[in-house]
Amino acid sequence: MTYCVGMRIESGLVFMSDTRTNAGVDNFSVARKMFTWTVPGERKLTVMTAGNLATTQAMVSLLEERSVQAEERDPSILRQPTMFQVARLVGSTLKEVIASSSPNGQASEDRFSASVIVGGQIKGGEPTIFLVYPEGNFIEITADTPFLQIGETKYGKPILVRAYDPAMSFEDAVKLLLISFDSTVKANLGVGLPFDVEVYETGSFSSDRRTRVEGTDSIYQRISETWGDALKDAFRKLPSYPI
Repeated sequence: MTYCVGMRIESGLVFMSDTRTNAGVDNFSVARKMFTWTVPGERKLTVMTAGNLATTQAMVSLLEERSVQAEERDPSILRQPTMFQVARLVGSTLKEVIASSSPNGQASEDRFSASVIVGGQIKGGEPTIFLVYPEGNFIEITADTPFLQIGETKYGKPILVRAYDPAMSFEDAVKLLLISFDSTVKANLGVGLPFDVEVYETGSFSSDRRTRVEGTDSIYQRISETWGDALKDAFRKLPSYPI
């Protein structure tokens, strides 16, 4: 399992993904799930993946291979005119890989399944994020749904719903996501550190604001410990229910 979140705030976009993969309780490893493509001054694209690792790696490899080919006949995410068209291309590529993994073209719920978050900005358009399903269709982020999740979503969602503020700073948005990820890590062994983090400022068309949060990161440790203590304190202050 995995956990990835793409969030939009007034200043731009924030992405975070874990890096844990597992093939059973005794076979855990680390694998990157966040990938970026940048054309300075023209476009910045970020893709995060969840699901079957062979499927997602093949999809990313196809996107990368086609992005560097000169022939116009090959679809490239670096030549799509809008983010909507980028999402369509990612969806069709994912569907292509899933279908080719089985001669019977197995359905989305089978062992070749995967889902994708793709976000960014292309010059002339607004920054946005899409969630792409295994079938190739997708949904777009909205003001009513300002963040999209893939993977093990349920444990980290409550804090996002309660504390999200579109006017928050990038620093506070990353803090919020770290709490969301910390809650997920503590509840599910299939999600784990390190976390890959990227913030994108609207109109920058740059990918220079990226980092990897390790388990030894002092700020992350402080956030995790302080949040746990704050929850315990809040619980103690709540009225007991008479029964």
